[in-house]
Amino acid sequence: MSGRTAPLMRGGGPSAAWSRGSRIVVAVGIGVLVGCVFAFLYPDGLFGPAPPAPRPGAISSKISSSQCESSERVNMLKSDLAALSEKNAELKKQVRDLNMKLQLAEQGKDQAEKQVLVLGLNHKAGPFGTVKSLRTSPLIAPDESVNPRLAKLLEGVAIRKELIVALANSNVREMLEVWYQNIKKVGIPNYLVVALDDEIEKLCKSNDVPVYRRNPDEGIDSIAKTGGNHAVSGLKFRILREFLQLGYSILLSDVDIVYLQNPFDHLYRDSDVESMSDGHSNMTAYGYNDVFDEPSMGWARYAHTMRIWVYNSGFFFIRPTIPSIELLDRVAGRLMTEPKSWDQAVFNEELFFPSHPGYDGLHASKRTMDMYLFMNSKVLFKTVRKDGNLSKLKPVIVHVNYHPDKLPRMKAVVEYYVNGNKDALKNFPDGSD
Repeated sequence: MSGRTAPLMRGGGPSAAWSRGSRIVVAVGIGVLVGCVFAFLYPDGLFGPAPPAPRPGAISSKISSSQCESSERVNMLKSDLAALSEKNAELKKQVRDLNMKLQLAEQGKDQAEKQVLVLGLNHKAGPFGTVKSLRTSPLIAPDESVNPRLAKLLEGVAIRKELIVALANSNVREMLEVWYQNIKKVGIPNYLVVALDDEIEKLCKSNDVPVYRRNPDEGIDSIAKTGGNHAVSGLKFRILREFLQLGYSILLSDVDIVYLQNPFDHLYRDSDVESMSDGHSNMTAYGYNDVFDEPSMGWARYAHTMRIWVYNSGFFFIRPTIPSIELLDRVAGRLMTEPKSWDQAVFNEELFFPSHPGYDGLHASKRTMDMYLFMNSKVLFKTVRKDGNLSKLKPVIVHVNYHPDKLPRMKAVVEYYVNGNKDALKNFPDGSD
């Protein structure tokens, strides 16, 4: 007995039992309180009710709705992209227009201001006989955005930003072949043919001749493919503009020309335009004082006139300057509005006519080429071939511009100057039959 009751006696009797009971009551109370709190905060249970399982039809409906929304979203994005592209094109056009207005504003400055910009500060005139005026206009800043494809081509063809350019269609195929064959013989690397139809483009490519085919242009292509010499000749003033805008100096060449030396070794490059002459003597080529006699005027019967034979619009060197581009614009503009006019006459009128009431003349500097180096066919057949001393000279080029039988005379020039056949020119008349 005493062994089994001993622990009870050690527990402290009735007071110890009360202490344990009170602790149990407190624990139960705390549990009830915590339960009430959770019941208040989470009425649907701690983890919430399980979501209902979706029906198979609902799933497909949801997928279809999602696809529809995605398709509509794509269409909206495409519409936005189209609107942005249109807006971008409009902004680009505005930028081009603003650039053009800026260029026009810059060009509109007084010519004296341009000279000051070139020469720097104003200078006093020097001693007598030492004063030299400005003859060479400043080059324009190249603008490759005008024609990136042509700009890339010219980089590989031009030398020191200079090259020979000729326009050709199938009507002049045989003359073009003589033209580029002799350019190759002379060893001139910087030349280019602007092909006006497919046949000329294929011909040049098959003969390793640098060629450029313009982008389609209905206003030009109709003339280029079917036009005669004069019609095609008028196109060059419009086509050359891009070359100048890209910053290149162009030696414009017709195809009825035989090259015997490299012309770039004989240019002065001190003027906007450097052209061969249709003159046949020192007077006619370089100018002279022609006295006009009118007897009815008595004492004032004699009037002095300054005369010069026209520049040849089929062979001239033109630099990328503002006056040069204005010249091309003026000539091309008149040829468009005056379809019966001759491009060479218009070319010279714009170059030489001075400013007068109702007309602003072109302020372009010009130089006449040496008529024995850059020879027209009148000089050759009327004078040079009959003169023992002149016949020994070797011209840079011979332009068969005065005679309609161009191809046989071109071949004769090659025989005479290249192959050494001194009888090659004898059978041709001075003029045309």
